Parts: sequence; C-alpha cells; structure tokens
Amino acid sequence: MKNLAIAVLLLGLGVASCTQKDNQQQAQELNDKMPVFAVLDSVAYDFGTVQEGATVEHSFAFRNDGQFPLIINNVTASCGCTVPEWPREPIAPGGESTILVRFNSKGKPGPQVKTVTVYANTLPATSELRIQGIVEAAPDSTQI
Repeated sequence: MKNLAIAVLLLGLGVASCTQKDNQQQAQELNDKMPVFAVLDSVAYDFGTVQEGATVEHSFAFRNDGQFPLIINNVTASCGCTVPEWPREPIAPGGESTILVRFNSKGKPGPQVKTVTVYANTLPATSELRIQGIVEAAPDSTQI
C-alpha cells in the first residue's frame, strides 16, 4: 500500500513537471510571436542648431516585426514643449507606420534632449525615442 502511494505521488509530480514545462514552452512561443516595435532608421534624431522659436518636426518610421497586431496605447513626451502624434489603429504584422514628434523651441535656448516614450503591447512594454539639438537664443529686442 505504501509503495502504491509513493508511485502515485511520483506519477503526479511527473505530470505536474511536464505540465509546467508545457506551460513554459507555450508562454515562450507566445512571447516569440508578440508584436515588435522596430524603428526603421534611428531612435534618436539630431535636429542640429535652430533659432529659438522654431518648431522642429521629425517622423520616426517603424515596423511591426511580430506575428500579432501592434497596438500603441500611449506616447508621452518628457516636456510639454514636445508633442507626439501616433497611429491609433493596430499595425498588422509586417506593417509600417510613423510617430510624428513636434518640438517647440520657444523659451528653450541651449542644448535640448527630449525623450518620447512609446507604450505598446510589446515586450518590453515601452520603447524610447529621442529628439535633440541646440537652440540658439533669440536676439533680445528690448536692448538697442
């Protein structure tokens, strides 16, 4: 009787171990198919030098390199002077789109680095884009 109980226990542990391995394998297979936010050129854009008050725009092109639709939930900027625009519809596997980033340099003289964070159904769930450059101070019109 004792041997039977041990055999049943070992069999149960073996089945549980197989089930855990199957679950881990299935999870890994799903992870491998997850949407992938793949930037086509560069995650950073250097706009060079602009005069204070200028608005700089750049479109970051990307592709979904995963096997499920890519859904961008939100895109935020590190500063209110930077405004991102992104596609609201899912991006099909292999599909391409862009995220437009607009930076208003008014009141922002000097070196600038602005980060844009993309929140999507990807692993990891966030990706970062960057726009940077130098803003030359506008001449002071009050001094003559």
